[in-house]
Amino acid sequence: MRRYLLKRLLLVPVTLFAIIALNFCVVQFAPGGPVEALLAQPHLPPGGGLYRGGTGLDDAARAQLAAQFGFDEKPLTRFGHMLRGYLSFNLGTSYFQGVPVTTLIRQRLPVSLALGLWSTLLAYLIAIPLGVAKAARNGGRFDAATSALVLALYAVPGFLLAVLLILLFGQGGAWPLFPLRGLASPGAAAWPWPARFMDFAWHVVLPTAALTAGGLATLTLLMKNAVLEEVGKLYVLAARAKGLGERRVLLRHMLPNALLLNIATLPGAFTAILFGATLLVEIIFSVNGLGLLGYQAVLQRDYPVMFGTLYIYTLAGLLARIAGDMLLAWADPRIDFEARR
Repeated sequence: MRRYLLKRLLLVPVTLFAIIALNFCVVQFAPGGPVEALLAQPHLPPGGGLYRGGTGLDDAARAQLAAQFGFDEKPLTRFGHMLRGYLSFNLGTSYFQGVPVTTLIRQRLPVSLALGLWSTLLAYLIAIPLGVAKAARNGGRFDAATSALVLALYAVPGFLLAVLLILLFGQGGAWPLFPLRGLASPGAAAWPWPARFMDFAWHVVLPTAALTAGGLATLTLLMKNAVLEEVGKLYVLAARAKGLGERRVLLRHMLPNALLLNIATLPGAFTAILFGATLLVEIIFSVNGLGLLGYQAVLQRDYPVMFGTLYIYTLAGLLARIAGDMLLAWADPRIDFEARR
């Protein structure tokens, strides 16, 4: 297992380099850039009147802006500087905010972590008992009805479900129960911590529901199939031959083994929600997390923030896959990845 872990860890920097290099090449050929984005912003000249600043700048002023952003260097030189900084987690400084990217990520990461943790926890708390119940009633009406429900939730995109939840339960909707924006009410920072927690829980209901629905179908069906796979094994037949009831056989013998695969998917499910599904949900609910940060960076062509968040996303995803394999091997000692061909 140590050799397998070492091989996977050695592949991490290679994969990181390939993904960042590919995206860097794509950005070089993409139209526009931070200079053009800055020039496109409206400016108010001393004489009055609103104009587009880039239309009246001469070549010298454009060259000065390009040098300010480091675009007077060759692409390979800029790419080398970026990689050297990434080795020490120096992700550069935002072009438009003037703040180190690591500082921006530290400010936004707790928000995305909170959404990801709550959504992952809720998905597993629903999917595991629902999957077991579906396996116990396999082929029945309950199984068919719940399968139709979870597959419908899986088919609906997260952003569309978020819009639907706003229309139904957001303020101004059919049943205005929950707020529409942010994760805290105005002035909540001065409240006692129990009130702040309740206010946060009130704000997080709709974003968490939108994030949970997408992964719920996969986890539920995975749990159901894992339980059904255990039905015909010898230890189950032996337990039934001893006269144990079906409920005890299911919960005491089959369930622990069926949970192994779901345990292994926990890191991957969490990172998928944290770095994937949160993007559009954070935009819709105006939640200042990593997803919204990356989206704003793309619109502004803020390359340090774009590549910094991409670096964190990729690194976290690769490490999560390794953690899932290690967790599965720890939960089931029979698994040996080194012997797998």
